[in-house]
Amino acid sequence: MPDRVVQDFPIFALGLVALPYEYVPLHIFEPRYRTMFAECLERESEFGIVWATDGGLRSIGCACEITRVIERMEDGRLNVLTRGTRPFRIIASQDDLAYPAATVEFLEDEPEDLDDDAAQTAHAAYAELVVQATEVEPDDADIAAKGAYEMAATVDFGLDAKQGLLDLRSENARLRLATRLFKAATKRLDFVERAQAKARSNGKVRFG
Repeated sequence: MPDRVVQDFPIFALGLVALPYEYVPLHIFEPRYRTMFAECLERESEFGIVWATDGGLRSIGCACEITRVIERMEDGRLNVLTRGTRPFRIIASQDDLAYPAATVEFLEDEPEDLDDDAAQTAHAAYAELVVQATEVEPDDADIAAKGAYEMAATVDFGLDAKQGLLDLRSENARLRLATRLFKAATKRLDFVERAQAKARSNGKVRFG
């Protein structure tokens, strides 16, 4: 069995999508998940977050590591901070452990040369969004060093958009999708700011 295929991998099905590099705070309260996280902490091992949709569990999720235990409560509940590490695909679900698990395959990108134009466009769109959202000019070298996942992990996109990024096995394709998402987010922020300015000026917001 290849090294990238792992059995007994803990699975946490949630109504969210995690991306590599993204920090995700979690509140652990169900007994089965307390057991899962106790084992992950003891072994310093990863677990997987998978989006549980109305139509069922998505097949591609994101492995996460526990970076910090924020709080341990007397009744056994936990507040933890986790961080996405790498995407995986569920090959087969398992029901033989004390918590949800699966046999998974960790996914690798297709071999390709990085599209410099796609990267530069994505970096520019992300920098513009950072300025719009924070009014702080980001460091050019810091932005240029980031890949699609690392940039997207800092933006609150919708779940479908995040899953779309997670599903792609091409960094160039992720960069192009991320560019569209960054530009759309910038436009939404600009619209909100203009609407608020109009509301402050005359109490009305005119559309069109």
